[in-house]
Amino acid sequence: MKITEIRLHQLLMKMKTPFTTSFGTQQDRFITIVEAIDDSGLSGFGECVSGEDPLYSEEFMDASIIAMKKYFAPLVVQNEIEHPDEVWELFKPFKRNNMAKAAIEGAVWDLHAKQKGMSLSEAIGGKKRQVEVGISLGLEDTDELLLERVQEKVDEGYKRIKVKIKPGRDIDMIRKIRERFGDIPLMADANSAYTLDDIETLKALDAFDLMMIEQPLAAGDLIDHAKLQKEISTPVCLDESIDSYESALGAIELGSCRIINVKVGRVGGLTQSIKIHDLAEKHDIPLWCGGMLEAGVGRLHNIAITTLSNFTLPGDTASSNRYWYEDIITPEVVAEDGIVDVNTSYGIGADVDFHKMNQYLKKTDVITEANTPDMIFYN
Repeated sequence: MKITEIRLHQLLMKMKTPFTTSFGTQQDRFITIVEAIDDSGLSGFGECVSGEDPLYSEEFMDASIIAMKKYFAPLVVQNEIEHPDEVWELFKPFKRNNMAKAAIEGAVWDLHAKQKGMSLSEAIGGKKRQVEVGISLGLEDTDELLLERVQEKVDEGYKRIKVKIKPGRDIDMIRKIRERFGDIPLMADANSAYTLDDIETLKALDAFDLMMIEQPLAAGDLIDHAKLQKEISTPVCLDESIDSYESALGAIELGSCRIINVKVGRVGGLTQSIKIHDLAEKHDIPLWCGGMLEAGVGRLHNIAITTLSNFTLPGDTASSNRYWYEDIITPEVVAEDGIVDVNTSYGIGADVDFHKMNQYLKKTDVITEANTPDMIFYN
């Protein structure tokens, strides 16, 4: 595979409704779509999921764009690539910046699948033709408004409801959901809002038979999560703490969680996601794929990874129209009764609609072998 050009399409999209977590509220979403073009003119697409600010992780969009332009895109256009797995090895000398790495690698994976005449899910070894999906609901101004949102999504047939929690918006709110909706599949996502000082609150959540509590303690922490998991019966699911194969291995060996949320961008791409999948399957740790407020390209990469066998819990890949007035792909992602059909067309399974995308486009950077700097590596 000879990739001759990489384009970074920088977009600003407005979500249909504000999305509130313990980090704050977001409605405007900066997104970078990566387009990798081979010497025949065929394009593959990836999406950078880093946020505008370093809140969810240390990585943020401006830094990701610099990393892609200065390091990762040049490495790809300067080298022949036989298989997308090689991209991770090319990027290895550079620490972290996983979301930037994943965006470039994702475009290479999509291009590889198209060159081979395969769907992306088939190219990574996925077998499923349908995947179950849940919905992620942000905090609302009042519990009553949240109950209305839950009702809407239950009526739409989503297979699991995830609600955000934080100190002061937890026990009473979850109780109201259980009282109104009974035993619906329900989980709570804390986004690192608690510490072990809050252990009595976290223990109190055991009464509500939650599927899991996601990332209750600090991002990156494994030790305190292991202590917490011993004290509560609700399964702990790790999100921000799992940013590599090595952190997943550590979490499993320490007993820090019983479930793992794999986000392709957070762990550095599809190649690393597959490694974590195989590790978790070996240790009987179920997986699901979390969302990062993606547009259609990232959403389709999430669907592809979810077709692997050990993704046994519903992910966050809701319909495109859950978040966007108009997505940038055709056809858009549609969930019906909590099920998404896996498109078996080549690559990600949908076309990037440049007419739609250009409505949101702020800038496109073009990286070719001719305009890339020489890189110096220090031992």
